[in-house]
Amino acid sequence: MRVFKTRVFDRWAGKAGVTDADLLKAVADIERGLIDADLGSFLLKQRVALPGRGKRGSARTLLATRFAGTLYFLFGFEKNERDNITQRELGIYQSLASNLVALSNDQIETALKANQLIEVQT
Repeated sequence: MRVFKTRVFDRWAGKAGVTDADLLKAVADIERGLIDADLGSFLLKQRVALPGRGKRGSARTLLATRFAGTLYFLFGFEKNERDNITQRELGIYQSLASNLVALSNDQIETALKANQLIEVQT
């Protein structure tokens, strides 16, 4: 499985202290069928443990996947900052998720070179 994060998500993760290893733990949960919420249109919501806080009181992430070997982290927020995303944001992220899961390998490589996507390191 290839795992990517958007540049915006990468900035948020750095500030929140979320590491690539934390993201890969969330991916492992998804692979085991432990999905927090399926928001439709290839968009999932998944909890990610923050350092020293565990999953329950930590971060929520939105990610795109078609379960075909590629996953994209799009947005993250800490539970203590907000409860959820708005309906408007949901529509925006569903549209973005649909676009990302349709990318070809060549388009992914172009996005990586343009620094629009960052591959999560294992």
